[in-house]
Amino acid sequence: MVTSTQPGLQHARAVAESVTDPELPVLTLADLGVLREVELTEDGTVVVSITPTYSGCPAMREMRSDLSTRLRAAGFAEVEVRTVLDPPWTTDWISAAGRRKLADYGIAPPGAAPHRAAGPVPLTLTPPSPRVSCPQCGSPDTERVSQFGSTACKALRRCRACHEPFEHIKEI
Repeated sequence: MVTSTQPGLQHARAVAESVTDPELPVLTLADLGVLREVELTEDGTVVVSITPTYSGCPAMREMRSDLSTRLRAAGFAEVEVRTVLDPPWTTDWISAAGRRKLADYGIAPPGAAPHRAAGPVPLTLTPPSPRVSCPQCGSPDTERVSQFGSTACKALRRCRACHEPFEHIKEI
């Protein structure tokens, strides 16, 4: 692999980091923490590694296509996009800038995901924390309207103070 000090790799990384998420276009794949690695092989192939937010994420096909299209348009003839499942994605990977962008867009960002030991994920049958602040007015007095929003990783909530509906990205 070529080192990260080479201009070709720096350019490839900058292009990959600018690709937006197809379901949350206010975020780049880098903001979301989905973009894992960008490499440049000796023969000039750009190899991009991404991790889905959850197994079966329907946006992965679009992410791969968008990365390939943008990198080829930037002058890289050979592009390979790899899916990396280990370690699995967590909401902790969303950058601070990404969390701000979500709130500015009207989507409540997730809190920090609980740290768990490696192995099976425990099933908890208690409802999620009711303390999700409204991204519009900041009030903590919100209620869950639906366990699922526009995608499986989001819940639909309503603010009791300003009465605005909003989505909340679930902690994973």
